[in-house]
Amino acid sequence: MRFILSIIFLTFSLWAVDATLKIEKDVDQRSRIAVIDGSGFEAPLGRKSFEIFVADLRITGHFLPEKEYREGEFGSNGFDPALRARDYVLKYRIEEGEKGVTLRVRLLKGGDSSLAFEKKYTIASRSRYPFLIHRAVTDLNARLGFASVEWINRYVLFARYTGKKESEVVLADYTFNYIKPIIKGGLNLFPVWGDSKQRSIYYTAYSGKLPTLYRLDLYNGQRTRILDSQGMLVCSDVSRDGQRLLLTMAPEGQPDIFEYDVASGQARRLTTFSGIDVGGKYADNEQNLVFVSNRLGYANIFKKPLAGGPAIQMVFHGRNNDSVDVYNDKVVYSSRENDNSFGGGKAFNLYLTSTEGEYVRPLTSGGINQFPRFSNDGNTVLYIKRSYEGNSIGYIGLTTNQSMLFPLGNHRIQSIDW
Repeated sequence: MRFILSIIFLTFSLWAVDATLKIEKDVDQRSRIAVIDGSGFEAPLGRKSFEIFVADLRITGHFLPEKEYREGEFGSNGFDPALRARDYVLKYRIEEGEKGVTLRVRLLKGGDSSLAFEKKYTIASRSRYPFLIHRAVTDLNARLGFASVEWINRYVLFARYTGKKESEVVLADYTFNYIKPIIKGGLNLFPVWGDSKQRSIYYTAYSGKLPTLYRLDLYNGQRTRILDSQGMLVCSDVSRDGQRLLLTMAPEGQPDIFEYDVASGQARRLTTFSGIDVGGKYADNEQNLVFVSNRLGYANIFKKPLAGGPAIQMVFHGRNNDSVDVYNDKVVYSSRENDNSFGGGKAFNLYLTSTEGEYVRPLTSGGINQFPRFSNDGNTVLYIKRSYEGNSIGYIGLTTNQSMLFPLGNHRIQSIDW
């Protein structure tokens, strides 16, 4: 049981500060852009919006925004002649009113001040204003013909402890400037998205005699009981059509992986190992299962066909590979290894591989990096990082080689999904 807890309940204390960034990319390949706040002196969201614009532009991997905060007039194409050498100048105006928050953006070419993009955005909820900025950057990025960054518009879903045997399930934007608890009271853990459009979630409640899996519709608030189980009950993945769930349950004392059919309410056992099998993920167009097991005497990554067959070892380095995520045939996992730079102790680093083991690509070096999760397009990895600088949520662009870190709040994060 202690082994299970070390895999499933590993948590981190995370401290809240404004977003800080770590950038690793050849700057010559990015467009230089200056950002001008045209909101006026009485707009409280103006300066904070600048920070989010800079973060969004950087994370695309296509822009090199300047960190200098500038204010100026919004409506015209004019700007300081010193900015002519920039590829682009982005002007914005953000205002609050009776109907919510309105954002206007104008993208100008640095050389001739011509207008490249202009649009207006409105949202009713003030707290959700960061999503206006995310949408604006997504749109101007697409207008310029760059690869999509739609993932920045998605919610991050996580559980955090709030007290002894108390936790809450929370929604956030990727920068954690927007945070909204959606489930409070009791011990509610292991939330995962229930569908690709992020309309529902599954989570485990520990308020009764047995761990119980629930489905929550975020749009109408309806909560549906799915099933309960002895020992432990975790939903680790949901099929693309939302009709099948991969569950870790321990009805006989040792955890195994089951596939649950939503329509029929029936669960099919996928693993029968006498030790520990946890954290199942759909792989290879949902034909295979990738999971964590101690079949070798320590946590490692395995795969097996969903239709039945032997489990095959996937990872051949590290003595504790305790967390994994899958996007079709891409696999990202956390591996424990020596790290003299982190107190002379151990580190957990992230690695990218394929379900066929055709390559192994290191994604991090140093510190403790865990809970990796792929974006919905498979091109970005989210993870939790511990280091001397603090504890953060990190993002790694697999195609742009762009990486960023955002410090998190002063809570123990229990699990996270994207």
